[in-house]
Amino acid sequence: MNPGIMILIIVGGLTGLLTSLYILVSLPVILVWKGIRKVTKGIPLTM
Repeated sequence: MNPGIMILIIVGGLTGLLTSLYILVSLPVILVWKGIRKVTKGIPLTM
């Protein structure tokens, strides 16, 4: 296979993997952080 195509495949795969990992890690962290802030600040959950 063409080396240029292989580089594009690897870069595209890594980009997709890294964005998926970022979403997988950051979403639960943000939800937990929001929950902790609501409990400590006394903010109602419906707000």
